[in-house]
Amino acid sequence: MRTLNLDLGDRSYPIFIGHNLLANKALFEPYLRSSQVMLVSNTTVEPLYAAQLEQTLSGYSCDKVVLPDGEKFKNLETLNLIFDRLLSQRHNRKTTIVALGGGVVGDMAGFAAASYQRGINFIQVPTTLLSQVDSSVGGKTGVNHALGKNMIGAFYQPQSVVIDTNVLATLPDRELAAGLAEVIKYGLIADATFFQWLEENIDKLIARDSDLLAYAIEVSCKTKATVVAQDEKESGIRAILNLGHTFGHAIEAYQNYNGWVHGEAVAVGMLMACDLSQRLGWIDISLVQRAQRLIERAKLPMIPPSTMTPKDFMAYMAVDKKVLDGSLRLVLLKACGKALVTSEFDSSKLSETLEKYCC
Repeated sequence: MRTLNLDLGDRSYPIFIGHNLLANKALFEPYLRSSQVMLVSNTTVEPLYAAQLEQTLSGYSCDKVVLPDGEKFKNLETLNLIFDRLLSQRHNRKTTIVALGGGVVGDMAGFAAASYQRGINFIQVPTTLLSQVDSSVGGKTGVNHALGKNMIGAFYQPQSVVIDTNVLATLPDRELAAGLAEVIKYGLIADATFFQWLEENIDKLIARDSDLLAYAIEVSCKTKATVVAQDEKESGIRAILNLGHTFGHAIEAYQNYNGWVHGEAVAVGMLMACDLSQRLGWIDISLVQRAQRLIERAKLPMIPPSTMTPKDFMAYMAVDKKVLDGSLRLVLLKACGKALVTSEFDSSKLSETLEKYCC
């Protein structure tokens, strides 16, 4: 087992990575404040892993709420299912929510924990590669709105993150590829050596080599933990973690969160960000081509939905969280492993990128 630490002073917490961690009661007990536990999962993950986790938590009063599965259910209506259960079962301020699922479950369970009685403990138990390397770490919680993704939420840190790599055995191939999009992102924004390692090992990762996946998860979590420790509430450097996300969120919103999964949209968004960075003269065409090859080998989409237009992109990008004082800010690249957040770019070059990808 590997143990990382996200250093946030009195809000610091461990990230445990390893095999068969769902069965390790010692990883959970230090973070449970009372006998009350609320397990939050979804209709896909609950039949696979809830019983095992409930057995691990034997001796505690463990309630459970099972949410519908899918990004389209990441909304206030579904969030209320968690509050309804907490209230009907009389959970108090010392209860602990345990989020067992992917990014949607973790985001909603975390937002419920941030809000219920003005804040209760929660533990992240991510079950998708994407949530293991990204959404479970860093304290971003929330839900979507029809007009924008993750526009309603809170920064609220978990007490711990328990990443059991065994659960990836049941992860569909499409979801595995989606998680690899976020892994590739870490190489592009912060670690050129890791990006090269991914080029050398992407086929083995797709084939689910357990040791290589564990290493990729560890490096990704280390990178995110380092960035979040510097900028917990995204007032500066943390925004580099959103490479490709402004374009990707536009794709998701355009589809009403009922089409591509998050990592697929981010993959195309990263290619669009690379293309724009190259048009601005900041990176060489060779890096764009390397990113294209790697994303293609990861079995991820390379272009947006065929019906999307530049106008569609601009409409949804205009309500992105990174828009500041009316200026669109994007995460772009200066080199492999070096990203920046900026509104200082030639808008005509953005139009060229949108025209290229919306042909």
